[in-house]
Amino acid sequence: MDFLRPASWEEALAAKAEHPTAVPIAGGTDVMVEINFDHRRPEYLLDLNRIGELSEWEVGQESVRLGASVPYSSIMEHLRDELPGLALASHTVASPQIRNRGGVGGNLGTASPAGDAHPALLAADCEVEAESVRGTRLIPIDAFYTGVKRNALEPDELIRAVHIRKADGPQQYSKVGTRNAMVIAVCAFGIALHPETRTVRTGIGSAAPTPVRAKAAEDFLNAALEEGGFWENGKIITPAIAKQFAALASGACNPIDDVRGTAKYRRHAVGIMARRTLGWTWEQYRGAGRTLEGAA
Repeated sequence: MDFLRPASWEEALAAKAEHPTAVPIAGGTDVMVEINFDHRRPEYLLDLNRIGELSEWEVGQESVRLGASVPYSSIMEHLRDELPGLALASHTVASPQIRNRGGVGGNLGTASPAGDAHPALLAADCEVEAESVRGTRLIPIDAFYTGVKRNALEPDELIRAVHIRKADGPQQYSKVGTRNAMVIAVCAFGIALHPETRTVRTGIGSAAPTPVRAKAAEDFLNAALEEGGFWENGKIITPAIAKQFAALASGACNPIDDVRGTAKYRRHAVGIMARRTLGWTWEQYRGAGRTLEGAA
């Protein structure tokens, strides 16, 4: 195994173009596990740790440009207001040591359906900035996951950053694991309210071959909230609406039985998480509305 260690982004792109099978490594929290267990033996490792810009972020008017190697601990500490769903997901990642090393770029590159960041990214809405010596393109998150541990990157492309829409409403994240820390998700669920567009987005992890959105559940809830005037009046969402949303979220799953949980359990748990996180986010939205009305 050869070790490539570029000193700049341009050198990294050139190395990836010359060696398309080279596996990028930054935090190494996924790649090194696979190598240590001999599940993977790449011909080349492409070390990106000398490229400082990958660990930087920029908060814009509508979105956050998050460098591929920004560690989860930095997201938790500095971007909780802009990216609350991703910050909550970051809290569930393994241990403090791994949260100080791992980043969203690694989660996306590995594209495991159990990656903790995926449900939050799907719910928030984002684009993946991919680059090669041929140029740069933005890949919508909905088009990024193409199969089990497969993504839409071309062989010569590297992930430079992720452009994540800033929260304009409450976001939540929930994860089921076999213990409280250092655990791969049995299943996970993310939800984001987008009051500016009067829409709700979701993300499901570890309950299908790829991370997925519960689109039927979103469509149902978006219609129910609009028809009932919920965005304006801030009424409590009825149990019937919450129950149907949960059932449709559960129906979006296509899980497997494995050592961490059965398919039946995963479907059930996703439904429970969908109902609960909807309740939490809607209460936050109602509370924010009451605060604004009181201030007026």
